[in-house]
Amino acid sequence: MQEVIKAVSRTPSGQKGKWDTLFTRREAEKARRFHQSIPGYGPTPLVSLPHLAKALGLSAFHVKDESKRFGLNAFKGLGGSYCVANYLAGRLGIPMEELTFARLQEPAVHEKIRDLTFVTATDGNHGRGIAWTAHCLGVRSMVFMPQGSSPERLQNIRALGSDASITDLNYDDTVRHAARVAEEHGWPLVQDTAWEGYETIPGWIMQGYMTMALEAAEALEEVPTHIFLQAGVGAMSGALAGFFADYYGSRKPVITIVEPNGADCIYRTALADDGRLHAVTGSLRTIMAGLACGEPCSIGWEELAAHAEHFVSMPDYVAAKGMRVLGNPLPGDAGIISGESGASTSGFVCELMQNRSLGELRALLGIGDDSRILCFSTEGDTDRENYRRIVWDGLCPSF
Repeated sequence: MQEVIKAVSRTPSGQKGKWDTLFTRREAEKARRFHQSIPGYGPTPLVSLPHLAKALGLSAFHVKDESKRFGLNAFKGLGGSYCVANYLAGRLGIPMEELTFARLQEPAVHEKIRDLTFVTATDGNHGRGIAWTAHCLGVRSMVFMPQGSSPERLQNIRALGSDASITDLNYDDTVRHAARVAEEHGWPLVQDTAWEGYETIPGWIMQGYMTMALEAAEALEEVPTHIFLQAGVGAMSGALAGFFADYYGSRKPVITIVEPNGADCIYRTALADDGRLHAVTGSLRTIMAGLACGEPCSIGWEELAAHAEHFVSMPDYVAAKGMRVLGNPLPGDAGIISGESGASTSGFVCELMQNRSLGELRALLGIGDDSRILCFSTEGDTDRENYRRIVWDGLCPSF
C-alpha cells in the first residue's frame, strides 16, 4: 500500500496539567544556566531562509540548526547533560541552582560518583549525548541500540568510551531491555521517554531540550505563526509545545507535530482521542531513525494534548525532500546539513506548500503568504553514508 500524508486536527485543551510547571520560561532559563557552564556552549544558529520562504509563498522561514550543539551533531546532549546533572545534584545534596559542569568534574565530587554507570536505549543521538556526558564526568555508560541501527552511530557512541551494542529488538523493546539491565545492577536508567512510575528523569531530559527553544524564541524578531516539531516518543515536541505555550501565552503559534508513517504513535493517539496512548508495533521501518518509536511518552503526550493543534503522519520521501532542500539552498540562503529526522519538518512544510493536492490541508493549518514558520533541524548527518545516499544519489530507501 502506498504511504500518504495523513493529518488529524484537534482543539488543544489549553488546560494546565500536572506537568506544565516543568515546561516554563523560568525552567528553561534554569536549564540554560547549567548548559552555559559546559565548555563549548553557545547558542546554535537560527537560520533565516527568506528566499525559500518567498519560493514557497510564505512570509518567513526559520530553521534552528542543532548540528552545531556541543560537537555532537544533534540536540540530544542538552537533555542528557541536564538529566545527569539533576540526578547527581540529588545524589550529592547540591541544589541544582548551584551546580555547574566544572563542579561535577572536581576530584572530590568525582570520587563520590566514579562507580556510577548510566544506562539507556537509543537510536543514536540520545545515547551519544549520555555517553558524552558520562565521558566528560569520568563515569561509565551502557547504551543499547535497536535492530538496524547505523554502525556509524554505534561507533560514535563507542568512541566516547561507552559500552554500546546493537540488539535484535525494536526500539521500544530495547528500552525495556535497558530498564531490566539497569534494575538488575542497581544502575540509573536515563531514558528519554516516560511511563507510569518512571517520570522524574524523563522530565529532566525534556527540560534540557527547552534550551534550544529559549534560544530560538529570543533570536526571532517576530513571533512565528506556525511551529513544526517532529516526534518520536513525543518528549522533545511535548517539552517545546509546553514551553512555547508558556512563553507566548495568548500569542502561541499553531503547533503541528510530524511523524513517519511507519512509527506514528502520536498521530494514532491523537486520531483515537479516547484518553489512551496508542502504540505502533513491529519493525517501525523508516529512514527517520530518530523518530522510529512505537510507544508515546506519557508526559510528552499530555503536553501535546494541551498545546498542539495538528498531527501529521507522512512518508519517508517527505523527509528526504527536506534533506535535499536544506542542503541545496536557493541563492542568498544558507545551507543546512540536516539528517533524516532533522529535516522531517522542513520537508513537510515544503511538500505542503508545493503539492497542489494538499490545498485542503494548507487551509486546515491556516498557512498562507503571511505565515512565519519555525522548524528545528534536530540533527546533522549523523549517518553520513545514508545522508549521501539520499542527498547525493537521490535515493530514498523503501521498506
